[in-house]
Amino acid sequence: MAETPKPSLSVGDLVNIDGQLAATDRLLERNYPGDDGSRQPVHTVYVPADRFTPSFAADWGAQALATAAGHGGLVRLGTLLGQDNALAEAVAARVEAKLNTEPVEDLRLDFEDGFGDRGDDAEDAAAVAAASAVAASVAAGSAPPFIGIRFKCFEAPTRARGLRTLDLFVSGLAAAGELPEGLVLTLPKVTTVAQVQAMDYAVSRLEEVHSLPAGRLRFEVQVETPQLILGPDGTSPVAQLPHAVPGRISGLHYGTYDYSASLQISAEYQSMEHPVADFAKEVMQLAVAGTGIRLSDGSTNIIPVGDNVENAWQLHGRLVRRSLERGFYQGWDLHPAQLPSRFAATYAFYRQGLPAAAARLRNYVERTEGGVMDEPATARALAAFVLRGVQCGAVGADEVQALAGVGIPQLTALAHPRLATTSNS
Repeated sequence: MAETPKPSLSVGDLVNIDGQLAATDRLLERNYPGDDGSRQPVHTVYVPADRFTPSFAADWGAQALATAAGHGGLVRLGTLLGQDNALAEAVAARVEAKLNTEPVEDLRLDFEDGFGDRGDDAEDAAAVAAASAVAASVAAGSAPPFIGIRFKCFEAPTRARGLRTLDLFVSGLAAAGELPEGLVLTLPKVTTVAQVQAMDYAVSRLEEVHSLPAGRLRFEVQVETPQLILGPDGTSPVAQLPHAVPGRISGLHYGTYDYSASLQISAEYQSMEHPVADFAKEVMQLAVAGTGIRLSDGSTNIIPVGDNVENAWQLHGRLVRRSLERGFYQGWDLHPAQLPSRFAATYAFYRQGLPAAAARLRNYVERTEGGVMDEPATARALAAFVLRGVQCGAVGADEVQALAGVGIPQLTALAHPRLATTSNS
């Protein structure tokens, strides 16, 4: 019998290799932590900052339900979006409950395009009022789970104004008490890494002034300019952002119309599915893979009003589905009548995919041979898909337990094994 060979590499060799890869280990640990497993909203609603009231979300939900009722109901909406009767009925019941209880998941009080230039006194007053209204609505339990502001960009003409609004809003919230758990800040029209680094400095100073934990004020970056996709030196600035300010950016949001207009796309052809949009979003997707930064698609300005409700619903539903299939699990909504098609398309996506995903997940967990041999990476993707469906309300935990044989804790551990390892260490 042949003698078992002994390893040839010495302890010193392994130490040497560890030394060579120490910088890589630090990079992966710090800059590529992966998704944190928390809930991601399925949409962001934008509203001019001075139009927000504590009843805003409920008002939008009521308007959404009224629009649906005036056009044959939510089941008919499902059939317009291509759902069969059984799926349309299951989705409609969940959409109705959603519009009654949590019609807006993420709200941005807009001080940029939706507010305009009204002079410093007016914007100062609106920023202070916005902080007060948000604090009051959070305390009353009527605020969406995610809420914040979009302020003016850091280009020279609007930089001071944007910073002042950011300061007044955050300072107002801090004075009112603990910051909202779902607070979100949005930096628009970013063109360079330096602007994001300046934002990092600004929020760091606000954290110091208000005795907030370091890193408490994270922010979104809106990708609305071609300069962020391809810089003057031929590199991609958007790919540098996660590493210029590690852990500070929470999301990248694609801006459909500003980006398209910057590339001279005629207004008639500006859309979320134009080839220039797909290219930009694919670069964004590559840029933040593994960093834990979330992605959001943009919006459609074809609104379901007047004689165009059903055509607009079909367009919106198709675009929502298209984004989901491409790994963009969030988008923008601009009008209450877009909420029914947003949730109907989203819920159908998860409900249609649940049986197959759950069966493959059960086979993986139980080590049962099936028609598909899934590896750990695919199992993570299957679990993440199912978990997103639960988090947004498309499917119930009981359905997952029955179909996949796992509860939510195990599902979360399968979707985010690094988190489970960290929590157990």
